[in-house]
Formats: sequence, structure tokens, C-alpha cells
Amino acid sequence: MKKVLPSMMLILALSSCTSMKNMDTSNVSQAATLLSSLSSNSTVQQVASLFSLLDANNDEAVSSTEAIGSVADNFSLLDTDSSSGLSLTEMEGILALLK
Repeated sequence: MKKVLPSMMLILALSSCTSMKNMDTSNVSQAATLLSSLSSNSTVQQVASLFSLLDANNDEAVSSTEAIGSVADNFSLLDTDSSSGLSLTEMEGILALLK
């Protein structure tokens, strides 16, 4: 329950942002749930699923406007090539932050 409440609050806050209006709220909800369940024992496949959910425009990168939660909070750290978008490889860096 401790992880569900912050996730729901995040979803509500994000749904009111204009940059999120074009995103599928179902994907955002699923992404928030998956993100809240990630731990140091999570797999690359779970991160790949998160990546797919966040990449709303299917351009093979998660932009800062598509990122949520700890991905958004650590965006500049994860964006190792400073491209203003996270590749799947860069997104896998979230696992190192959870250790």
C-alpha cells in the first residue's frame, strides 16, 4: 500500500500536466505501477517494459516530458550521451540507482 498511494498521486499530478495530455493515461498508470515495483533485484526485461510504456511517441527514446518518477528525477544522470532522450541502454541505468 505504501508504494500504491505515491504512484496514484503521481498519476493524478501528471494527468493534469499539459505535456502529458497526449500520453495514454493507461500507459502512464502501468508505468507508474511498474516503476514503483522496481528494486535492485529487477530485471532488464522489466526496464524494457517500462521503457515501452514511457516511450509514448515510439521514437525509441524516452524524452524528459515522457519520463515520470525516479526516471524524471534522475533524467540528466541517466542521459549519459546528453541527447535529451534516454535510450533503452541508458534507461537500464535505473537499476544501478536502486542498489
